[in-house]
Amino acid sequence: MATLVLTVIGDDHAGLVRALSGVIADHGGNWETSRMAHLAGKFAGIVLVTVGDDSVAALVEDLGPLAEQGLLDITAEVSAPATPSGGTSLVLELVGLDQPGIVRQISDALATRDVNIEELVTETVAAPMDGGTLFKARASLVLPDGLSSDALTDVLEELAVQLMVDIELD
Repeated sequence: MATLVLTVIGDDHAGLVRALSGVIADHGGNWETSRMAHLAGKFAGIVLVTVGDDSVAALVEDLGPLAEQGLLDITAEVSAPATPSGGTSLVLELVGLDQPGIVRQISDALATRDVNIEELVTETVAAPMDGGTLFKARASLVLPDGLSSDALTDVLEELAVQLMVDIELD
């Protein structure tokens, strides 16, 4: 079996997931994990697919015509099977007034400590009281061996004060 990671983007409209899943199923592929979203009129996603080794080339070739159905860019990469990540898993939740650079500063603090971000979901929403915009983020993290959650909490609490945001680690 081969593991493929598909990335897709295109103008959003009904039926795109059906078209993509149909091609995968036609080649005996298994749709395992995906993350998809509608962003500013576009449909964007990433899909993990397993398929028989002898079907990879035909599947990739048959993804091409999906451009006619609105998927403007489809990339398929053969990938090694995922290996379980080690270390302590934590969830980071952040809420604060939206401002440029929040993701950069948080991701920099994490990367310099070899913390892996396995999933990141962000959004902006109207603030309920003052009419401003709130930035919200939720990230699944894996700490490297040797970094305690207390040590990371200390670093993020300092950064939260600088950014004027609330950060929680669970």
